[in-house]
Amino acid sequence: MSNSIFSLPRAVWLLGLVSLFNDGASELVYAVLPLYIAAMAGPGAMGIIEGVAEATGSLLKLFSGMLSDRLNAGKGLVVGGYGLASLAKPLMAFAASWPIVLVLRFADRLGKGLRTSPRDAMLALSVDKERRGLAFGFHRSMDNAGAVLGPLLASLLLSQHVPIRHVLLWSAIPGALAVSLALFLKEPERAPSGPVRIEWSLAGFPRAFRRYLVVLALFTLGNSSNLFLLLRAKDLGLQDYQVPLLWALVSFSAMLFSTPLSALSDRVGRSRLIIWGWVIYGLFYLVMGFDGNALLLWPLFAFYGLFMAATEGAEKAYVADFAPPDKLGTAYGWFNLVTGFFLLPSSLFFGWLWQYLSYPFAFAFSAGCALLSSILLKFWVK
Repeated sequence: MSNSIFSLPRAVWLLGLVSLFNDGASELVYAVLPLYIAAMAGPGAMGIIEGVAEATGSLLKLFSGMLSDRLNAGKGLVVGGYGLASLAKPLMAFAASWPIVLVLRFADRLGKGLRTSPRDAMLALSVDKERRGLAFGFHRSMDNAGAVLGPLLASLLLSQHVPIRHVLLWSAIPGALAVSLALFLKEPERAPSGPVRIEWSLAGFPRAFRRYLVVLALFTLGNSSNLFLLLRAKDLGLQDYQVPLLWALVSFSAMLFSTPLSALSDRVGRSRLIIWGWVIYGLFYLVMGFDGNALLLWPLFAFYGLFMAATEGAEKAYVADFAPPDKLGTAYGWFNLVTGFFLLPSSLFFGWLWQYLSYPFAFAFSAGCALLSSILLKFWVK
């Protein structure tokens, strides 16, 4: 495995390092955001912030993917996206109310929308088909390594009684490093093609890809913001400084297993690995709906990291298996649109269920969506 990783192209390594620093900044903010928002509002407001920010940025993911195909280039979009996000995150430290957090969170996700689809297309074009799972898995491992370092730094700062606003300012350092590294990216070789028209339809893609997007939409409807998991962990008795550590454990688990599990999809098939991951997700959410000892959260969240490791790389590699090379950016645009746009109803609905019915009902709904999606992916998407 190590020999295979070191033989990956320079572009894959560079994109991995960019994601490491960017996600370090993002997860430093993400780990303390529930505590920050809780001082201003409740679960309903958090659902609005996460849902609106993710969903509105998703439309840009589709457009940026189409634009990268049209321009036959993606570096400018990638650098611009990382730059916008690196500016928005530390500015949250100056927010006086949750609507201002919403605006800055929206700007952060807008940057993600600008860069994600062109970056995924660059990654897919940098390796041959037989190593797509390995490349995307390695990228997710680097991303999750940053997601370990960010919460660890947040936990250290909180344990030293550093105010949350000051913790948010620390995100400026890894954000700047991510943008600096992105400037060294080179465009991957692309097959010569004529001008690609920007078409807002899926007519040129196979039926199996369209069905895959439908199943992803159903799963995402039950895949609300992970901030709810951290809020639930706090309700079960975790101290404030332990909340970032718990999320770091999830990212550490995903970091360890993303590369080998995604590489496994090159051999056993993408759909099989995705199904395993979704089943893990469903079981995790069922258990989180019950009350229990806070000590059980640590092995449970490590288990949740396996879901991320099994699905994040495989789901993206699966997209490239369906799409022609000259439409990779557009294909990833549709993928990111679906998985991002449905976070709006998902987070809003989950927050509503929690606040006005009960948290067990909210967690059971998410588990049901995951298990039903697994069945459809197995028997409906061919």
